[in-house]
Amino acid sequence: MKKTTTIGAICLMLLPLIYLQCKKSNLTDARGSLYAGSATCIKCHSNIYHSYLHTAHYLASLPASPENIHGSFAANENIFQFSPSQKIVMEKRANALFQTYYQNGKVVESRRFDIVMGGVKGESYLYWNGNGLNQLPASYYTKEHEWLLSPRFDPRYVNFNRTITSRCLQCHASYIGDQPGEAQGLKTAEQFDKSTLIYSIDCERCHGPGAQHVSYQMSNPGIKTARFIARYSSLPRARRLDMCAVCHSGNKSEMLQSTFSFVPGDTLANFKLPGYENAANDGKLDVHGNQLQLLQSSKCFINSKMDCATCHDVHQNQRNNTVAFVQKCLGCHSIATHNYCQMAGKLSTPFLNSNCIACHMPAFASVAIVASAYNKTPSANVLVTSHHIAIYPDEVKKILAMAQKNK
Repeated sequence: MKKTTTIGAICLMLLPLIYLQCKKSNLTDARGSLYAGSATCIKCHSNIYHSYLHTAHYLASLPASPENIHGSFAANENIFQFSPSQKIVMEKRANALFQTYYQNGKVVESRRFDIVMGGVKGESYLYWNGNGLNQLPASYYTKEHEWLLSPRFDPRYVNFNRTITSRCLQCHASYIGDQPGEAQGLKTAEQFDKSTLIYSIDCERCHGPGAQHVSYQMSNPGIKTARFIARYSSLPRARRLDMCAVCHSGNKSEMLQSTFSFVPGDTLANFKLPGYENAANDGKLDVHGNQLQLLQSSKCFINSKMDCATCHDVHQNQRNNTVAFVQKCLGCHSIATHNYCQMAGKLSTPFLNSNCIACHMPAFASVAIVASAYNKTPSANVLVTSHHIAIYPDEVKKILAMAQKNK
């Protein structure tokens, strides 16, 4: 009897610990118990996961750290000279990194780097303002290798109060929850639960909730066919396009609900109204945000069954890999079936085969990414490849001139 009582007492003592462990397990992913978290994918998909770490999807958002911020903090290289009397200095302190605004040598405002956004064309940065987010005024531009004014900031004055909404995070992060309550006078549009932020565009953002998949595959190691997980290739074309369009169809649409709840197979029209970007931008599509609409306006798309994955492998870093993309073009457009825009007689086949992208998908300035510097007008010098595949007469002239020069 005494032994039974002792065992019962021990069980009662363990119950709170068991409860806390279960609760902790259920809260491992802020999106809920249906999600396993990307770290769980590593055990079975190590090669894909570590390749993904070099992609733009992974770099979409990261915690601010010396490793994740690529602009220099070295003396004389850490300054954005806003005007002769104003400058922003990137400063390393004991346990954090800061942007500090000096006017006539005196500190006016100093804010910490908390979140890195982007990492390909450049990086912009956010700081926590209570439970809200604001954007820092200086960004790092990769092509220029220098600190310049953040995109769409007014070059006339230094501003630390530009607010970041959940709409921004829906394309730069995998999830963040709202923080109930009033803003309490802070200059922020929305309040967030910091503890729920899931950085990057992670595995489950594109493959859907994976907890059931992980549980099943771990319990049935002999079954190699993936179960209970979304595969891009298994979806209808329209749904495949919707998956990418969540972030690559612009951010000017009227939102019906948060795209954080979008899962593969959903219809994007249930989340945001289509076509609004055209009206908002007077019919002009931006090369940075409206990739889907640009692709859909291309004859290559209209006359085929292609989708985004026809050319893109989101698990691989394909940046600047022109050869790989050209091979995608040549998969449909061979010498026998394509006259190279009547240029075959003017240029050699090897030259044409290596310049499909430059000629038919040239890079243009994005109005969403503009680098501005002191004593310069805002210059749209951040170029993004257009997804409108077409014949561009001006680009043809450039290609011909380049070919003649290289002879």
